[in-house]
Amino acid sequence: MTIHSRVAGTGSYLPQKVLTNRELERLVDTTDEWVLTRTGIRQRHVAADDQNASDLALAASRKAIEAAGIPVQDIGLIIVATTTPDMIFPSTACLLQAKLGVRGCPAFDVQAVCSGFVYGLATANQFIRSGQCRNALVVGTEVYSHIIDWSDRSTCVLFGDGAGAVVLTGDSAPGILSSHLHADGSYAEMLSVPGTVAGGKVRGRPLLKMEGNTVFKFAVRILGEVAEEALAANHMDKSQIDWLIPHQANIRIIQATARRLGLSMEKVVTTVDRHANTSAASIPLALDEAVRDGRIRAGQHVLLAAVGGGFTWGSVLIRW
Repeated sequence: MTIHSRVAGTGSYLPQKVLTNRELERLVDTTDEWVLTRTGIRQRHVAADDQNASDLALAASRKAIEAAGIPVQDIGLIIVATTTPDMIFPSTACLLQAKLGVRGCPAFDVQAVCSGFVYGLATANQFIRSGQCRNALVVGTEVYSHIIDWSDRSTCVLFGDGAGAVVLTGDSAPGILSSHLHADGSYAEMLSVPGTVAGGKVRGRPLLKMEGNTVFKFAVRILGEVAEEALAANHMDKSQIDWLIPHQANIRIIQATARRLGLSMEKVVTTVDRHANTSAASIPLALDEAVRDGRIRAGQHVLLAAVGGGFTWGSVLIRW
């Protein structure tokens, strides 16, 4: 029997603190109108000082496992996509594993920035299809407030904190239909956090920097291309997409992707107005919202598409 993987449960978590554009006006030289018209963002969530990526991941994971209806001990693989790990090592996935009370199964991080969740989902799918595990937990979790320069008005308005998770399980019926992953490291300097630790000291500047126009133009082009790649691989027409869940970076990028695919925005899940850009967490946060409010239903086709620093990009097509 051919083994496929399907999404058995979703979960998400957002920190309690909400930072609105109006509040940001008191921190940097910006306005609510400027941020909203250019990005579609109204607010973002910010983690508490004592909250790390694994803490956010734990809350989201518990909800996903509960939704899947399986004992936590049945998790056979943990993949955490994050750009903001708790520490250099051990991995955030190992820290999450310990907090969940799971032992023995493989646990590792994936670093593909905003494409991280798509990368993680594609990887977990291969583990399940090859028979190496029955149930996999895939999490996107970020505390971008830790790496933001809050005096830089061009970047601090764009990002937020949060976590989203899914449980994948083996099944005889297709769930994940295909995945398509890419990267081009020649764009590395366009979006990066160029800092590291050496000799016990910080080397470089460990805060986010971005060439906004370059990133915007690349994202608009590549999200459409990678979405069309998924459709072509499955011999599907654009009209067969029930829901598009793109990386939530900028409403104008999302709208441009929808136009290229000939989709009404009513078929696009958007959370960027309330969550801002939560990097690897943005797609699973949006996915969980659409599952729990009943928009996503059995038999529908859901297309995930992401682009992030590296540059990395990818798509996953799912039959729900």
